[in-house]
Amino acid sequence: MEKPCTLLVHFEKGSPSVANEIKADLEGSDVAAKVDAMKRAIMLLLNGETLPHLFITVVRYVLPSEDHTIQKLLLLYLEIVDKRDAASGKVLPEMILICQNLRNNLQHPNEYIRGVTLRFLCRLNEPELLEPLVPSILANLEHRHHFIRRHVLSAISAIYRLPHGDQLLPDAPDLVQRSLAAEQDASARRNAFLMLCVCAQERAVAYLFTNAEHVAEWPDLLQMAAVDLIIKVCRSPNRSDKGRYIKIIISLLSAPNTAVVYESAGALVSLSSAPTAVRAAANTYCQLLSSQSDNNVKLIVLDRLHELRTSHRDVMVDVIMDVLRALSSPNVDVRRKVLDLVLDLLTPRNVEEVVLYLKKEVVKTQVGELEKGGEYRQMLVQAIHACAVEYPEVAGSVVHLLMDFLGDTNVAASVDVVLFVREIIETNPKLRVSMIQRLIDTFYQIHASRVCSCALWILGEYSLSLSEVESAISTIKQCLGDMPFYTISEEGESTDSSKPAQLAVNPVTVSSRRPVVLADGTYATQSAAMETAISDPAFASGSLSSTQNLRSLILSGDFFLAAVVACTLTKLVLRLEEVQPSKAEANKASTGALLIMVSTLQLGQSSYLPHPIDNDSYDRIVLCVRLLCNTVDDVRKVWLQSCRHSFTKMLAEKQFRETEEMKAKAQISHAQPDDLIDFYHLKSRRGMSQLELEDAVQDDLKAATGEFTKDADDTNRLNRILQLTGFSDPVYAEAFVTVHHYDIVLDVTVINRTKETLQNLCLELATMGDLKLVDRPQNYTLAPESSKQIRANIKVSSTETGVIFGNIVYETSNVMERMVVVLNDIHIDIMDYISPATCADVAFRNMWAEFEWENKVAVNTVIQDEKEFLDHIIKSTNMKCLTPLSALDGECGFIAANLYAKSVFGEDALVNISIEKQADGKLSGYIRIRSKTQGIALSLGDKITLKQKGGSC
Repeated sequence: MEKPCTLLVHFEKGSPSVANEIKADLEGSDVAAKVDAMKRAIMLLLNGETLPHLFITVVRYVLPSEDHTIQKLLLLYLEIVDKRDAASGKVLPEMILICQNLRNNLQHPNEYIRGVTLRFLCRLNEPELLEPLVPSILANLEHRHHFIRRHVLSAISAIYRLPHGDQLLPDAPDLVQRSLAAEQDASARRNAFLMLCVCAQERAVAYLFTNAEHVAEWPDLLQMAAVDLIIKVCRSPNRSDKGRYIKIIISLLSAPNTAVVYESAGALVSLSSAPTAVRAAANTYCQLLSSQSDNNVKLIVLDRLHELRTSHRDVMVDVIMDVLRALSSPNVDVRRKVLDLVLDLLTPRNVEEVVLYLKKEVVKTQVGELEKGGEYRQMLVQAIHACAVEYPEVAGSVVHLLMDFLGDTNVAASVDVVLFVREIIETNPKLRVSMIQRLIDTFYQIHASRVCSCALWILGEYSLSLSEVESAISTIKQCLGDMPFYTISEEGESTDSSKPAQLAVNPVTVSSRRPVVLADGTYATQSAAMETAISDPAFASGSLSSTQNLRSLILSGDFFLAAVVACTLTKLVLRLEEVQPSKAEANKASTGALLIMVSTLQLGQSSYLPHPIDNDSYDRIVLCVRLLCNTVDDVRKVWLQSCRHSFTKMLAEKQFRETEEMKAKAQISHAQPDDLIDFYHLKSRRGMSQLELEDAVQDDLKAATGEFTKDADDTNRLNRILQLTGFSDPVYAEAFVTVHHYDIVLDVTVINRTKETLQNLCLELATMGDLKLVDRPQNYTLAPESSKQIRANIKVSSTETGVIFGNIVYETSNVMERMVVVLNDIHIDIMDYISPATCADVAFRNMWAEFEWENKVAVNTVIQDEKEFLDHIIKSTNMKCLTPLSALDGECGFIAANLYAKSVFGEDALVNISIEKQADGKLSGYIRIRSKTQGIALSLGDKITLKQKGGSC
């Protein structure tokens, strides 16, 4: 049977020691051999051996030894050896032999022997052995050495907490209280105070109040114990003396020990919701954030500040600049959490100051070579983007600075910048002229294909005046270089196999074709050039300058960008025809654009590049050529107005969606017409400080709104009760399952339904999956028709569906064999670990391409409506649909959507649903699940397979 153990020693399994060998070594006079023999005996006992005849040998030959090592090993041996008879449960008679030795040790002149013996008594649970030792234990309270006093206080506390300890030491609280008053050693005072906190709480509180003015001068160990006591005492609501405790906590906020300061701030927030108290805690956290160099400490403190923000946002707004100073940390995770917190605390009053600080940080990333500077710059750009979207008036102060990073070597950062520019140029009409001019000036610095595509779209849509249109056309032509891209003679040379070096494209930059996920979740094949430095190819145009970025990208095989260039030139030429009074100049620009498009088509169909132009890009460029040759007014309207109107509508829908989400989060309104108005000057102060007065008002509000009396959801509790055995079994068992992040707690109720006493009843559990039992339940004796509550703790290490199974084993007096009742399996649902989350489309696509585990589930359902099936999957999987509602509108018989969720372990779960309605009305298609780990992909797939049919499933 498994037994409780207070000692753990590593044991190398080699040749097993024989009891006779150990006995012979113990009987010898060699001290080193005795030490080795005692170590072997302890390891064997810890690994399940009994060694029943060794005890007398230990008493005869080890007990008299004066060696300190042997005495220490002797105490460890006595700690783990069986002291009770397995049959009767009484203390073994031979155990009385050790009492005299323990008494001698407690009176030993050596402090070490006394100390380790007192420490051993803390783990001795037999009253029969402790009773004769009580006078010797108490005599050590007056010992001159603090090492002895420290351990004797721990021993008194442990003995007093035993089931009948108050009979062994009836006056223990009085003795400990007197010792606490006279004690000077920090550890001894802490042990005494902890004993009073556990066994005589009123005495501990009285001591705390008596020394309230000196708590700030206490040692840090005692201060931590005082904080724990205050939290424990103040858990009960409506305490009239809570203000005195809060004063003590506030005095500890200036303690020199940072651990005490951190615990005091947390205690202050849990005790009081008064603005003064919350502000003091927030300032304390900010000081810790700036003073501590450990990144783990910074992350923990930021988590506490996030918790404060959810319930006390108005107070946290005042410390936003103190939080921003934590950006000086080089750790990316710390910076990300700081920026997330700051963005949640933005107000019209502080947004300019925040943006100015972020602007300085962006400049720092440009000047110095920081670790992960590109990633940090990307986070700063995203943060400034969020500030400018929420408060457009600050966009003008940062947009020109950020546009310098359009040519950043970090492609992700430059993409964020160009998306920011695209949104700001639409929402801030006053900045359009200066932003277009700045974009034209910096366009040649852009070397990433995605950034070039977006920048070209901006130039085509927002270049409105004559000078802007002409400058945009001129810039594009300059970046493309001279036409054509190659000559006929060079094409003939390139086909000659004897001159392979004449090929235009460096092998490193050959375009690659790879599957990508489009915005609607479907797959497509995209021909994209690697966004790396491209060597200048030797073409007819001669040596390329650094300004010809478009030419380099197109020559590397990026014909999607070439199609974007054609569309942009088409828009610019159409707008030039409206604003250019000279018809000849408009025709000249149109001819130049047509030359570029035809040269691109010629390049795409030549043998110069390893891959020809794709059909989509070819059709798009041909469409632009036809449009410039024959323009119709309706088509002109579509090209010059409809595209921007669609973009404006998309931004409006995005803003509306974010507003609705914010409204949903703000469930508690800040002010109602019938809200209580408190007049501080009219309340009875009774000598209360401002903090105590505010705290009393907050408590009144909580009591009035019923916050103190929130009942648990009984219905939800009943749903978590699982029946483990049948009603006809001799032992009935049911479990209440509580899942809390990394822990699962099973509260098992066991009922003896027989007329006999069940002995050695044990709940044996085992797990499958990433679950681990923390401890094994003990043996119990169950009287006839009685019940017992057994608790089992299980640790969870990943998001995976786990199974807990086991049985109940017991013995009866009539039957000598052990009886076994098999329990029903307990399935731990993955839904307890994942929660809906949001991420950008770009981040979703990047994760989809990166994650290697995919689970493909075929659609098999009785639901015949596509949207109803999508809603059913969203509800069943507890995920969030990232696809906007506008993209799901309409009836087309097909639907594609992306779902996203995060687990409590930080794992990402990605789901893509692609379904089609067949002619017979049934739905067909696939649900693809991707994750970084196998467990979440398989578990989520099993959940969808089980739930997708709908109806009663």
